[in-house]
Amino acid sequence: MGFVPEVKLGCSGQTMPVIGMGTASYPMPDLETAKSAILEAMRAGYRHFDTAFAYRSEQPLGEAIAEALRLGIIKSRDKLFITTKLWCSFAERDQILPAIKISLQNLQLNYLDMYLIHWPIRLTQHITKTPIPKEQVVPMDMKSVWEAMEECQNLGLTRGIGVSNFSCKKLEDLLSFCKIPPAINQVEMNPLWKQKEMKEFCKAKGVHLSAYSPLGANGTKWGDNRIVECDVLEEVAKARGKTTAQVSLRWVYEQGASIISKSFNRQRMRENLDIFDWCLTKEESNKIDQLPQHKGTTLAAILGPHDLVLEIDADL
Repeated sequence: MGFVPEVKLGCSGQTMPVIGMGTASYPMPDLETAKSAILEAMRAGYRHFDTAFAYRSEQPLGEAIAEALRLGIIKSRDKLFITTKLWCSFAERDQILPAIKISLQNLQLNYLDMYLIHWPIRLTQHITKTPIPKEQVVPMDMKSVWEAMEECQNLGLTRGIGVSNFSCKKLEDLLSFCKIPPAINQVEMNPLWKQKEMKEFCKAKGVHLSAYSPLGANGTKWGDNRIVECDVLEEVAKARGKTTAQVSLRWVYEQGASIISKSFNRQRMRENLDIFDWCLTKEESNKIDQLPQHKGTTLAAILGPHDLVLEIDADL
């Protein structure tokens, strides 16, 4: 098992492995396939796993954790860092405690390491298909929702709380009234969507930046192949004897962000861990910095091009 550095999260004192295995997949594989892939990731050295109620991957992750403990692949629960997310359909004050308890039941756990607000909106109904009617997308009452998130941490249901897909403005609003500041903001980040403003803002405010889609979410309905087929990244990779994916992941790590990278392929999941014993040169970093920016993941691609959704996408 290779060495994976850890990052300290704000004032909470938590430490988190800087690379985690993502479990969002489209279409979602059957439970046994997902469970087997997660067990393989544990054997490869992953200890940080990222899931969400909306991904429908909490249950296979929970099954994999239980089996890994039984088989001795993982010595104890506290060797893992488990993140899941509050879905928009539960983004109301009185629904958040029930929502986290559902996730804990799915995961077969007594506590989470991190609980994130998935998107800064509320859906008035549970989604059965997309796009959804615009009248079902409404603003989220951030203050009351965050109070419930804080209650989850105070009750010991999660050791940390944070957000995902929050703009600098929404983070600023949250930081103006919260009692427990968000430990993490998880956003799309990769060499073609560098998040420079967000990176500086989070650094100044003590919020850790975590990167999803570091490889462009290739193979999903919301992503594409622009990272894995980027000529500049391919050129650097060839010169260094690395894969294009490794170059992209190394670039994200050198920005000070943690990484959520998904692969159910045994070789690639191991390759994705092999980024910590080498560095990009200044010349290579400069080449990557010159790449044109192109946002990949949008909420509009998932829910539909509604005004509130487009506003969130524009802010990110």
